[in-house]
Amino acid sequence: MLNKLRAFAHHEKIRLVLAYFAGASTALAFAPYGLWPTYLLALTFALHQSRKLSAKSSLYYWLSFGFGCFSVGISWVHVSMATYGGIPLIASMGLMAVLALYLALYPALTGYLLQKLSSRSSALRNLILFPALWTITEWLRGWVLTGFPWLWAGYSQTEGPLRDLAAVIGVLGLSFVLALLAGTLALLLQKRWVSSAVAIPLVAIMTFLSPTLSTVTPTGETLKVALVQGNIPQSMKWEPEALWPTMSKYMDLSRPMLDADIIIWPEAAIPAPEYMVSEFLDNANKVANLNNSAIVTGIISHQQDSFYNSLIVLGNHNTKEQPQADYTGDGKNEFKKHHLLPIGEFVPLESLLRPLAPLFNLPMSSFARGEYQQENLNALGHQIAPAICYEIAFPEQLRANVNSGTELLLTVSNDAWFGSSNGPLQHMEIAQMRSVEMGRPLVRATNNGVTAVVDEHGNITHQLPQFETGVLVADIPLVQGQTLFAKLGQWPILILSALLLMFSVIRRYFSAKAEA
Repeated sequence: MLNKLRAFAHHEKIRLVLAYFAGASTALAFAPYGLWPTYLLALTFALHQSRKLSAKSSLYYWLSFGFGCFSVGISWVHVSMATYGGIPLIASMGLMAVLALYLALYPALTGYLLQKLSSRSSALRNLILFPALWTITEWLRGWVLTGFPWLWAGYSQTEGPLRDLAAVIGVLGLSFVLALLAGTLALLLQKRWVSSAVAIPLVAIMTFLSPTLSTVTPTGETLKVALVQGNIPQSMKWEPEALWPTMSKYMDLSRPMLDADIIIWPEAAIPAPEYMVSEFLDNANKVANLNNSAIVTGIISHQQDSFYNSLIVLGNHNTKEQPQADYTGDGKNEFKKHHLLPIGEFVPLESLLRPLAPLFNLPMSSFARGEYQQENLNALGHQIAPAICYEIAFPEQLRANVNSGTELLLTVSNDAWFGSSNGPLQHMEIAQMRSVEMGRPLVRATNNGVTAVVDEHGNITHQLPQFETGVLVADIPLVQGQTLFAKLGQWPILILSALLLMFSVIRRYFSAKAEA
C-alpha cells in the first residue's frame, strides 16, 4: 500500500499538483495567519521531492511550487483591478495569475540550476547550492523590472523565532537561513542526521547571540506621536467635491491631539497638488505653530512641471522655539517618493496602455520619481526616515536614508485599494521587519489601516482597528546606536551566496571534466 502511494505521488502530473499545494501552503506563514513553520516545511518537502528530477523536470516542479506561492499569497492584487480598475473579475483574476506566473519564474530558475549544477553529493546540493540559489533569485525578484520583494521567505519570521537575526543579516539573510534549514531537514528525511545536528544548534546560537552585535540602546527620551486614520472611502478620495471635506476631517481629528509633538496624516491625505490648497496648508501650519507641534502629511507636490507623491512638514521644524513662517511649498524638508508602483503611479509604455482600460488611467498615475537618497524629515528637531507605501518593502532603499541621527522610521500608505484582503496585513508585516533591521521604532499611518506603532524589536505596541476613523496616540521611547544590518546591509549575505554558487559551478565543471 505504501509503495502504491509513493508511486502515485511520483507520477509526473500528481507531483506538479503536490508542488503547487506545497507552494500554496506558504501563504499560511505570512499575515494574518503567522504559521511560520509552514514555509520551512513546504521548502523541505519540495527540496526532498525534487532531488532525483532532471533539470527540465525540476524547472517545471519549482515553477508549480512558485505559482502556488504567489497565486494564493498575492491573490489580493486583483481586488484593486476589479474594484477600481474597471476590469471584469475574471480578467483581473487572469492578470493576477499572469503576475503570479512571472514571479514563479524565480523559484523555477532555482530548481533548474539546482539540478543542473548539482554534484553527486546531496549534502552540497542541499546545504550550499540551494541556499545560495534561493537567496540570489529572491534578491533578483526584488530588483528586476523595478522589483517585487513581497513574500520573501524571511518575512515568514516576522513573528517567528529567527526574527532577531534580521538585525544582523536582514530579511534576505533570513531567507538564506530558512533555505539552509530546509536543506538539513531534507537530508534528515534521507536519514542523514549529521547536518541537522550541526546546523540547527548553530542557527539557534546565532539567533540567541544576535542582540549582542547591536549597539542600539534607549536614550531615555520619548516622543509623543498622533497617527490620524481618516478612513476616507477610496471611491470618493479623488473626487473634486470631496477635497475640502477630506482635509477638514483630518484637521478636525487632529485638533484634540495638538498636544502631541508630531501629528501624522497618511499617504495623499491631502489629495491635491499643493498650489490648489495653499490656503489650507498655511492655516494648518499656523495651527501647528501655535501649539508647538508639527504635522507630517502626504500630499501631491508640484515642482518644475512635475508631480510627486510626497510628505511635507507643517509647523515647527527644528525645535519648539523655531516655528515655520507661512508655508511656501519650496520643496525643503520634503520627501518625494522614489520607488513608484507600476500602473498605480507610473505607466510603462503609457501611450499604448492608457487607452486600453481604466486600470491604466488611475488617478495620479503619472508621478515623477524622487531621489533614491534624501535627507531625513525634520519635525520639532527630530530626524525621521520616511518610506511611502510600497517603498517600505525595499530594505536597502530605507537603509540608504537612515543615518546615525535618525530617531524614527515613518511609513504612510493608502491600502484602501485592497479592501479587506490580506494585502494590508502583509504590508504591515513587512514594515515590522524594517524596524528589526534598522533598530529603530516605526510609525505607520494609513487611510483605513493598518495604523500602528512598532518598537525597535519589531513588536506592534499600539494599533488602531482597520476600517474605522480614529487617532492613535503613543509615547514612543527613542533609541540610539546601530544594528549590524544598518551598517552593512544585504551585501554580506549576497556575497556569501555568490561565492557558494561560484564554488558549486567550479566543482561541477571539474567533476564533469573528470567524468569525461
